[in-house]
Amino acid sequence: MCGAELKTLPEGVQRVAAVLAASGHPHAPVMLDDAARTAQQAADALGVAVGQIAKSIVFRRKSDEVAVLVVTSGDRRVDEKKVEALACPDGRLGRADAEFVKSRTGFSIGGVSPLAHATPTVVLIDQSLLRFDEIWAAAGHPHAVFQLSPQQLQSLSGAPLADLAVESVDGKQALQQAIGQVRQRALTLADGAEAPSPCISICRLDAGSGLCEGCFRTGGEIASWSRASDADKRRLWKTIEQRMDALTV
Repeated sequence: MCGAELKTLPEGVQRVAAVLAASGHPHAPVMLDDAARTAQQAADALGVAVGQIAKSIVFRRKSDEVAVLVVTSGDRRVDEKKVEALACPDGRLGRADAEFVKSRTGFSIGGVSPLAHATPTVVLIDQSLLRFDEIWAAAGHPHAVFQLSPQQLQSLSGAPLADLAVESVDGKQALQQAIGQVRQRALTLADGAEAPSPCISICRLDAGSGLCEGCFRTGGEIASWSRASDADKRRLWKTIEQRMDALTV
């Protein structure tokens, strides 16, 4: 990639491209025509299995406000207790909102790269990615990705491999667990408090319903969440609850 081409990329993608070039990585970032904010969207755009998407999940370490980034396979869900055990000696791991993610990593949710962060970040890699020879990671923008192997990801990031995923369950049980976790998050919808994100770190769109199997939102609703007003978020929460009710009938 020449200097002129690099300057035409979004700023976040330029940072990732520079790190890749400096490391001698053979694959530069690729700009997709459509946004790939979820693992399923990225997989569909690239024509690969959703498991080959190295999705980035960011948590907040409460003791020092450091970002903890877990890179896992697109068809896996992160077990927060396992992450706490490795990254938080005091056991205090919190959810990271859009503002925290942007300020600590320098990237917006939906385009968080495992590399080139704005501040020192704890990075952990889930061993489920080792199933694949080729994976794709976000490159600093919802439209940008880059190709690599799990071994190259570990080398570029300097991050350790660990078992960080929730044990796999059958489809019905997974649905019940997801609904239970989202309902638990709904309990924090108290008057006066900011509406929480319904995301439970499952980013996979159901081909039939078009809804995320983790938060029961559409791709468009996920993409617009960070820009929505609190009132709009609360209205969407009511829609999510109605969708969950219909799935449990």
